[in-house]
Formats: sequence, C-alpha cells, structure tokens
Amino acid sequence: MFRPRRMAAVLAAVALGLAGCSAGGDASQAQTSQTLTLGTLQAPKTFAANQSEFANLSPYYQAVYDTLIRMKPDGSLVPMLATEWTYNSDKTVLTLKLRSDVKFTDGTAFDAAAAAANLERFKAGTSPDAQFMAALASAKAVDAATLELTLSAPDPAFLNYLSKDASFMQSPASFTAADIATKPVGSGPYLLDTAATVTGTSYVYKRNPDYWDKDLVHYDNLVLNVYSDQTSLLNAIKSGTLNGANTADNNTLTEIEAAGYKVNPLQLNYAGLLLFDRAGTTNPALKDVRVRQAINYAFDTKSLLQSLGQGYGELTAQVFPPSSDAFDKSLDSRYAYDPAKAKSLLAEAGYASGLTLKLPSSTLFGTSLPALITQQLKDVGITVEFTDTGNNFIADLLAPKYGVTYMILEQQSDWQLINMMLAPTAPWNPYKYEDPKVDELINTVHLGSADEQKSAAKELNKYIVEQAWFAPWYRPQSSYVTDAKTNVEVQTGNAYPFIWSFSPAS
Repeated sequence: MFRPRRMAAVLAAVALGLAGCSAGGDASQAQTSQTLTLGTLQAPKTFAANQSEFANLSPYYQAVYDTLIRMKPDGSLVPMLATEWTYNSDKTVLTLKLRSDVKFTDGTAFDAAAAAANLERFKAGTSPDAQFMAALASAKAVDAATLELTLSAPDPAFLNYLSKDASFMQSPASFTAADIATKPVGSGPYLLDTAATVTGTSYVYKRNPDYWDKDLVHYDNLVLNVYSDQTSLLNAIKSGTLNGANTADNNTLTEIEAAGYKVNPLQLNYAGLLLFDRAGTTNPALKDVRVRQAINYAFDTKSLLQSLGQGYGELTAQVFPPSSDAFDKSLDSRYAYDPAKAKSLLAEAGYASGLTLKLPSSTLFGTSLPALITQQLKDVGITVEFTDTGNNFIADLLAPKYGVTYMILEQQSDWQLINMMLAPTAPWNPYKYEDPKVDELINTVHLGSADEQKSAAKELNKYIVEQAWFAPWYRPQSSYVTDAKTNVEVQTGNAYPFIWSFSPAS
C-alpha cells in the first residue's frame, strides 16, 4: 500500500495515479515452476531487516524473511513462525508459541531469543515503519519456543504489524555483518543470488531447498525487475517479459489487456479533499460544519472519477475502506452531487456572498486537477486560490500551512487509520483538532471488547462523515496485471500481492 511518507510518489502517479490460533498451512499442495518474473516500480535501499519497508517493496523482503504471523489475501491472520498466540485479559501481554524446526540460511536456529532481538532491533531501527513497534515495551524469550511481548498500552493493530516488516526475522548472527545491506540472511522461501543480481535493476532469487513450508513455495526461481517509468514497464509487458506487474496508474490498461494480460483490481486509497482546519484557525468559515458539508456537496464526484481516474474506482464519502469494521456502504452516497444544497448550506452559515479557500498545489498535479477543483467550487460560490509549494508539498501540509488540500491517502485498518488521520496526535491531523465525541469513540476502539470496538468504529465513521472532516471523492482502482500463465490473489491493504499468492495457472 502507499503510505503517507510516500505521498510524493502517489502524486506522481496522479500526474501520470484476539483469540489464540492453531498451526496449519494452506490445504493445497504447492506446485513448482521454473521462474516467476515480476515487474516492480521501486528497488529496496537495503536488505537489513531493521531498515526494511513494506507496500510496493514487500516482495523483495518476503522472499528472504519470514514473519511471525502470516496475513492471507483477505486480511485474516494465520500462523507462520508463530504457531499460536494469546493475549492476557487487558491485552498488554502477548504470548506466542514458535516453531522449533526452522533454521536461518546461515544454519543457526530460529528461536524466541532471535525473535525478541529482531523485534527490539526493528523498533530501534531506521525503517519508516519503526512506529509499528511503538507500543512494544519489552520482548522476552521465556524459553526457546515461547516469546512474551509486553506492551506499554493495548494496540488493536499489533497482530497485523507482526505480519509485516516489523517482524521480518533475520539471523542475529548477521546483524553486524559488513554486507548486511546486500546479503540478507533469513529463513524465507528464497535466497538472494547476489552474483546474478544487479542492484537497482534486477534481483534474482533461488528457491531455498531447506524451507520449512513447502506449500508456500510455488516457483523454483524468482526475478524482480525494476522499471523507473511507465513506458519501460509497458514495453516489458507487451514483450511478454513479465509474468506480473503493478502499474503506476490505469492509463495503459487497455493496451495491457490487448497484450493478453489479466487486470486484477484492488483498492488501497481514496482521493479527495482533506478539511484540516475544522476549528477555523486559519479560515473561520471551516469551523462551521455547514461549510464543510457544502464543500462535499459541491463536487460532481462521478465526473471527477471519469476525468481523473479514467472511470476505474468507486465513489465514496468515507475514508474507511470496505475491509474495515468501520465501513458503512450507505455512507458512500451521503453527499450526492447537489450544488443547490451546497449554496443553501453556505447561505445558512452566513456565506451567501461566497468565501475563499487557499489550497496548496504542485507541478505533480498537472493542470486538470486544480482547474476542476477551482471550477466546481466556483459554481457554488467558493473562490479557490492555489499556491505552488514546489518540493515542499507534504512538509507544508503537515506544518501546517493550509486548512484544505487535495490528497490521495491510504485506507488502512481502523486503528491504523485513527492514528494516522483522526486522533489529536495523528500526523494527518496537523491542526491537532479534537472533538470530545471522537475522543470517546477512539478510546472505545482502543480499549473496548471486540464487539464494542466494532460498534464504536462504525459510529466514529458515521460521525466524521456527518461532521464532514473530509471531502472524499472516490476510491481509485489500483491494478495488478498477470499473464495467462500466472494466477494471483491481490492483497487486502497492500499494493503488491504477497509473494506466496502467485501460482502457475493450471
């Protein structure tokens, strides 16, 4: 998935787009085939697990590193290196039972001490996702097969984090190796062939002959080729070089399908306006919920999806994704295009003669997007003044210097999204806006029972839609394409399918 720290990359795409578990693998026996060749849009900066990243970079690391928990394509969690796990009553102590038959590729054994060392190392490391382990107070090896994690406070997303880069398991013996950045030592399904790999261009992997879960390995060899621009990626697809690839946007899908590839759609983000200044700190008009609602009614989101998103996606008025407990399908149509309603709300709020909004812009937007925003808000009496922020777009947003902005942001699980966008300390709540009702509901999502968490999440979502904290337009379709020889299951919440989700077509 695209993350907030990668918003420059997202904008470039716009300019172009707990209970215990028991052990057990997938029911079907895996097939093997000679080579799986995939196209990627980015290359890893390092293979050191404590500096790793996820999202579009996930396949590079999943090939060599296992995680404690595995996330299936539908987002459910199943055992991996941990065979089962349980929380204590207040969810501040997580106990995991670990496999005892796993070795790293340097021959050393995987055990609870190795797991504890990796988790603490990740928390102290330089990964952009180091905050995933923010709640981890201590990691203790009770015995070789028992890991005890103590949290400073309950974290409803913590198990999800253990299925991502936060729990990539690297051999502790390699932590101080001089070649740690280029020679990963994990227990994963593949080994990086450093002799055949060209850093930044092509990464070649060979099947790990001693891998402990044969059912997860569907190919003997894996190649990840990097394409820095859409044209070179498209040419590689047309030539049949690739079995699969993720695309930067949907502009070339017709050509890709004509080349015999299947489009596998998924949704990761939403596009629209962020109405940051809900207290009216820089623009008093934004304090009035009627003004914020009017902004929502002002946009012809169906036309915007067609003109900006080539028609690929779904209209929405909520920032929570369909995969979340908070999602409510009925909210997607809460602000159907109604310029007359927008004008009426503005008049009720005392702005019948209009108001002015200052928005940041960037050359990455191109010219169509600012023009459409300007025209549609002008039609209801709102004047827009854009300021080019150059390379400081994200920095200026989060400073904060603007009360309103266009953005494409990641849709995450409930607790992650709350901490990214809604909580008073959330980075994408730069004015630190607070609402007592929102704070109460967030607290229930944090500390309540499973049923209370789900109910509070739904109520929270409905409330922020009614209060118009945002003005979402649509959930753009992301697309992963595969050739006729390759099947894949796209991954809930991640831009790139997980490496074990590829298999030869029968």
